[in-house]
Amino acid sequence: MILVLETGQFPTNTIQHKPGHSKVEDVYKQYFGEYFDKLYAYAFTIVRSNSDAKDIVQTAFIKLWEKRNELRVTEAVRSYLYTTVYHLALNTVRDRKTRAAKMEQIEAGTEVNEFPSEQKEVLARIRQAVEALPPRCREVFCKSRMDGKKYAEIATELDISVKTVEAQMGKALKFLREQLSDLYLLLFLFFI
Repeated sequence: MILVLETGQFPTNTIQHKPGHSKVEDVYKQYFGEYFDKLYAYAFTIVRSNSDAKDIVQTAFIKLWEKRNELRVTEAVRSYLYTTVYHLALNTVRDRKTRAAKMEQIEAGTEVNEFPSEQKEVLARIRQAVEALPPRCREVFCKSRMDGKKYAEIATELDISVKTVEAQMGKALKFLREQLSDLYLLLFLFFI
């Protein structure tokens, strides 16, 4: 969906107006072309993940589009993009650390105090089912769902193909669905 914007929002003196496009869209495309690679490199230095860095930069440009009426100065756009990427990257790193800490507690068998006893029992059943997976399936599953790694990262780390990672994940998920059929919905919500 393309929104119609006021043409005075972005500076247009350096943009050639193309028939069928608004000046704002052209300026936005120019910003995207000019800053994407630089912002990607900046995000990558913080998150150390290609896919996360790309997602962060794309989210920053979405936020720029949403705030297009508030940013009127060319310098503000650059500052806004870098600041947004910085905060999104820090949030990504923080979320990874939080997820890793919770998974360490679960793997170590220490229960998280904030869970009621029913949830503790469910977590114990999930932990037992994960431990019952074949070794390679368990390793791939834990790296994907507990460490938050992408399939390509896992494949590189384990020196296997992405297709093998996909197959192992398929086997692991099928096994867990069978073992925890009564908890399937809860399992789905827990790992997604």
